Amino acid sequence: MYQRFSEIYDIFMADVDYGAWAAKLLSIFEKNGHTGSLRILDAACGTGNITIPLAKAGHSVTGCDLSESMLDIASQKARKAGLKIPFVHQSMTELSIHGKQNIVNSSCDGVNYLRSASEVCGFFGSAFDILQSGGLIVFDVSSRYKLENILWGNTFGEASERAAYLWKNAYDPASNLLEMELTCFLSADGKSYERFFERHIQRAHTSDELLGWMTACGFEEVAVFDFNTMRAPKRDSERLLFTGRKPTERQNG
Repeated sequence: MYQRFSEIYDIFMADVDYGAWAAKLLSIFEKNGHTGSLRILDAACGTGNITIPLAKAGHSVTGCDLSESMLDIASQKARKAGLKIPFVHQSMTELSIHGKQNIVNSSCDGVNYLRSASEVCGFFGSAFDILQSGGLIVFDVSSRYKLENILWGNTFGEASERAAYLWKNAYDPASNLLEMELTCFLSADGKSYERFFERHIQRAHTSDELLGWMTACGFEEVAVFDFNTMRAPKRDSERLLFTGRKPTERQNG
């Protein structure tokens, strides 16, 4: 998962406004009562495209990811930005960090890569454990509609001076799994290209599944929104955002 593709990931995600994405998350944190300097774990952080702007906003952020190559790039980007961000090689299904966190966040399909209820609940359960009382979990997924109707059966491609890729998608309605085959080309000199392959698998979780698993893992006030509008999702919403709160500990007496 995200091995050599990490080398070209940022090239083809350059049109994504990660600053606006991070600003949306900060607004969500604030609306849920989390203000001031926050302790945030950014799970499945990739190359740090959300981690870094959250840190620039003055928060104490740790990034974790299962891909060491993605973490290497994230670390380089953070150093270039003059930021001291810890990046940890860690599965999002077994989160472990020193000190309780105000926020656990996972952006851009991290949860889609968890293929089973046990894996998703591993994320929710370990996130619950490291959150402080009243802490917030926030994550987004590509919706089942997107995987079934936008990606299934389609091939996408893009090319730049340094790299190119072809991306084929096959969806299995029985398992709700989308298999993505990536053929990538990377050039060091703009003249010759090295070809390599990667295979990624995502699961199309339903909103009911995710909300149910969040509740089963102890979260309260669980909610789902259309990512773009932050209103109730529609049938054709392509990205969904979820929030949940760890219950506040009640004081005796």
